[in-house]
Amino acid sequence: MLNSSQDLLNIIKAFSILGFVFFVCWGLYYFAMILRQGYLIIKEMRDRVKKVDDAIKAFRDKIEHSTSYLLLISEGVKKLIDLTKEKSGKKSHKK
Repeated sequence: MLNSSQDLLNIIKAFSILGFVFFVCWGLYYFAMILRQGYLIIKEMRDRVKKVDDAIKAFRDKIEHSTSYLLLISEGVKKLIDLTKEKSGKKSHKK
């Protein structure tokens, strides 16, 4: 089987290369998993930022619509005040 020390050296080299390749593959696998986790984190953060942005837009739209309603309500209140003043003015003239 082993005729010389050169054969033993070649077997040891082969096992060393095999061990090195195993650890390089193991390291590449974990590096790929780290990159995958980073990708998933970035994707999740993008989704969260998009949800926050959508919520802010919806809130802004509601505020804009409510301000237009507030303008209508304030005009209505002004007219009611004018009507009550007008009616109270008519009552005071009759007395």
